[in-house]
Amino acid sequence: MSIHPSAIVEDGAQIGADVTVGPFCVVGSQVRLADRVELKSHVVVTGHTTIGEETVVYPFCVLGEVPQDVKFKGEAAQLIIGARNRIREHVTMNTGTQGGGGVTRVGDDGFFLAGSHVAHDAQVGNRVIIVNQSAVAGHCVIEDDVIIGGLCGIHQFVRIGRGAIIGALSMVTNDVIPYGLVQGPRGELDGLNLVGLKRRGVARADITALRVAFQTLKDGEGSFMERARRLGDETDSAYVSQMVDFILGDSDRQFLTPR
Repeated sequence: MSIHPSAIVEDGAQIGADVTVGPFCVVGSQVRLADRVELKSHVVVTGHTTIGEETVVYPFCVLGEVPQDVKFKGEAAQLIIGARNRIREHVTMNTGTQGGGGVTRVGDDGFFLAGSHVAHDAQVGNRVIIVNQSAVAGHCVIEDDVIIGGLCGIHQFVRIGRGAIIGALSMVTNDVIPYGLVQGPRGELDGLNLVGLKRRGVARADITALRVAFQTLKDGEGSFMERARRLGDETDSAYVSQMVDFILGDSDRQFLTPR
């Protein structure tokens, strides 16, 4: 390992093989850094925090501090960050709270751009991109392959389904269906993330099925939930089934529905 002389690594911290701790970093006593983690400089990792292998953390990040929640009373809580994430300058990620399950969790292969924030008890999936100055509030669920554009706010308890994209400057106050496209100052569901689907090599037949499903959710007979249940009974597309399962799953918010 390489620990700069100006860094502070408290007794009890678990440091893996080939870890780099740069100048003026602070690593707390309950922190675990897996193999080949790199802290560039001026990084604070504190609390009961785990960072997975090959994750790179850039200057002035604060990971594992107590949550920004007035109900927090110092109870034991964790921040678990997966492998191969890139966490850019001034990113903050907080531990969980007792009322939210006690764990804030970030998956693998994410990209968290400068100034972004992941709040207490959020559950962030794999390959998620959160662009500069965007904030994910407490108790949110961000599924795999989501992109959140710059200067966005995600309201507490909101779920964003797999493969969705949130345009810049959007405030998202309700759940977003998998593969949805949200844009506008007060985020509206404006279509599907077709570019993302094509980039991931999703078959044309599945994209067509998703487009038909979206149109059914928008214009079909009955309520939004009734349309979703009918889709679930009729589809043979795994992608449409993911969308239906998400809609019919437990939620603490309403949905953004197609315009």
